[in-house]
Amino acid sequence: MEQPDTAKKEGKLTLVLALATLIAAFGSSFQYGYNVAAVNSPAELMKQFYNETFYARTGEYTTDSALTLLWSVSVSMFPFGGFIGSLLVGLFVNNLGRKGALLFNNIFSIVPAILMGCSQTAKSFEMIIISRLLVGICAGVSSNVVPMYLGELSPKNLRGAIGVVPQLFITIGILVAQVFGIRSILTSEEGWPVLLGLTGVPAALQLLLLPLFPESPRYLLVQKKDEAAARSALRRLRGWDAVDAEMEEIWQEDEAEKATGFISVPKLFRMKSLQWQLISIIVLMGGQQLSGVNAVYYYADQIYLRAGVKPEDVQYVTAGTGAVNVVMTFCAVFVVELLGRRVLLLLGFCVCFTACCVLTAALVLQDTITWMPYISIVCIFSYVIGHALGPSPIPALLITEIFLQSSRPSAFMVGGTVHWLSNFTVGLIFPFIQDGLGAYSFIIFAVICLLTTIYIFLIVPETKAKTFMEINHIFAKKNKVSDVYPEKEELKDL
Repeated sequence: MEQPDTAKKEGKLTLVLALATLIAAFGSSFQYGYNVAAVNSPAELMKQFYNETFYARTGEYTTDSALTLLWSVSVSMFPFGGFIGSLLVGLFVNNLGRKGALLFNNIFSIVPAILMGCSQTAKSFEMIIISRLLVGICAGVSSNVVPMYLGELSPKNLRGAIGVVPQLFITIGILVAQVFGIRSILTSEEGWPVLLGLTGVPAALQLLLLPLFPESPRYLLVQKKDEAAARSALRRLRGWDAVDAEMEEIWQEDEAEKATGFISVPKLFRMKSLQWQLISIIVLMGGQQLSGVNAVYYYADQIYLRAGVKPEDVQYVTAGTGAVNVVMTFCAVFVVELLGRRVLLLLGFCVCFTACCVLTAALVLQDTITWMPYISIVCIFSYVIGHALGPSPIPALLITEIFLQSSRPSAFMVGGTVHWLSNFTVGLIFPFIQDGLGAYSFIIFAVICLLTTIYIFLIVPETKAKTFMEINHIFAKKNKVSDVYPEKEELKDL
């Protein structure tokens, strides 16, 4: 095959790559989004079930404070499970591979789906709490493994667009949960166990279909040392036979990394050659979650009620928020390779900062100006648009791009831990912040958005259309080391 044809064909979205992306994202990322929002609409019915179950066991109803605690635990078990799942990422991907990790991870979705679906019949709210922990573990693993898997499958010119697809399916999952949660559909005494149990359907489909698609060529070549399997996987993914250039690039990365070996999390924190990459993912993941996005999704109904929306209309406004999120994330799939990662991050965090500031003013003035509640709703929608453009989809994509094969699993463990602990913290303390600060709650999120924006502007480089090696050479200069990898003396010290 001649070189001109090679150049033309390089980077095309083949059917195999497209289907592998859709199946990985639908089977895993969709569940993450679905479980974020699934308990929002049926919350009052589920609390009633908790209370009635407690009465059936003890002959008296639980106190309001005990019920609030039970519900808070039920909600927060999901991000806590996500934190546990993040700690398992390195173990799974290094021993099972990227695809193997996703397939094994479905256990943590199918089992809790059955438990949640049967919880009402079994008269056990403990089954719900345990299941929320398990689906959280599933989300913690998938939120790290899916971007890693898809980033390693993709050619460099499509890596950004394909890297945003998992976030797109997270938003679709949120929207589907919001639509199914409308009172006329599944938010009823008979329907809410079905609503919770539906999370197992994408997992079952992935379990059936994902084995038909290739494992990560980089994993096969670098970690399994199986050149034939890696070459075969690349040929299937690219749709043509001339994969020598890409194989050579992977070999070069492998040769350069032989001096370092596998980089564990403790080693990652001690390596000067990776310090700005590590700081960047901590800032970006923390900024993503602490910027207020979970306050919108975990407590969307309460926010709209405080903004003046009628109780009977809240469910539709919440679903509208989810729809806007899906549309804007879909747009990000197409513009991420056009505008770049850095621009979308800066634009997104700036929009979120502005929305938080205006929302604070609108909430302060909503009792004095009749049309001010509508400004509050516009601010929330603007915030969702800004977050969907950059802060939501880009950080996980950047972890894949700014770390190489030996350090990538540990980097995802660190990023995932920051992500889920921040998620857990906001979900747990936001109601208390809201009660204590009232209209000024979102000032905290505005400050975090501003600080994250400043960091991105000063430190984070553009990674669009660059190879993993090229990106790491950029960071080598920031880390003031002579090359991408630490010198021998640094390795001896570690």
